[in-house]
Amino acid sequence: MEIVIISLVALAASTLTFFSGFGLGTLLMPVVALFFPLEIAIGISAIVHLANNFFKIGLLYKHVNWQVFLRFGITALVFAFIGAKALQGLAESNLHVGYTIFQHSFDTSLFQFIIGWLILIFVVLELIPAFSRLSFDKKYLPIGGIISGFFGGLTGNQGAFRSMFLIKSGLTKEQFIATGVMVAIMVDITRLSVYGKSIIKTQSQIDWILVITACFSAFIGAYLGRILLKKVTIQSVHFFVSTFLLLVALGLISGLI
Repeated sequence: MEIVIISLVALAASTLTFFSGFGLGTLLMPVVALFFPLEIAIGISAIVHLANNFFKIGLLYKHVNWQVFLRFGITALVFAFIGAKALQGLAESNLHVGYTIFQHSFDTSLFQFIIGWLILIFVVLELIPAFSRLSFDKKYLPIGGIISGFFGGLTGNQGAFRSMFLIKSGLTKEQFIATGVMVAIMVDITRLSVYGKSIIKTQSQIDWILVITACFSAFIGAYLGRILLKKVTIQSVHFFVSTFLLLVALGLISGLI
């Protein structure tokens, strides 16, 4: 049963997140964690995420904007390593934030709480007309790489921050997606190189048939997204990104993700 559910989630998430350039890991990991211990769920999700990104870049490689990639990706690579190392050092602390709103109690990790609020602030700013008319100068791309890379290594949720900077970098919809995926691959490889010891220790507990099935399902989702890409505009991609950012932010803050 878990193979069917996880594979369907991988397919749907890969299709829906093809346009935004992020979200597969964010949506997939909580579902995998319903069936496996957290450390195994993180390993499975990371493997599927990287495999899917390789498949997507195969579809869109010619659209990568290498100038933007280098300005954004170099700092992302360095800080992904720093973030992954920080995660190793803080793994045993298990810091959580608990709070109550209208008699409803919520509990989430401190890192997810902070990330969720940062994303939410950016989304609110994006809805302000004066801010929406602004565009990030390319000189700020290295800063975006620092933020995206660090939180990518620390939590695996690097895509939301990456999209915030790339969406206003003057890229076409194909360039936006392809360049983001290329950065994501570099961050994934970096963090998996640090997570590697944990994955090796738990490999006997990983259901590799499930991993392969989930990867294949994600490939189908990416292919479907590639087909749908021809029918959407950069404005609709921008709207989807903002909407999805809002949902991710609320999910992180509430502990649902």
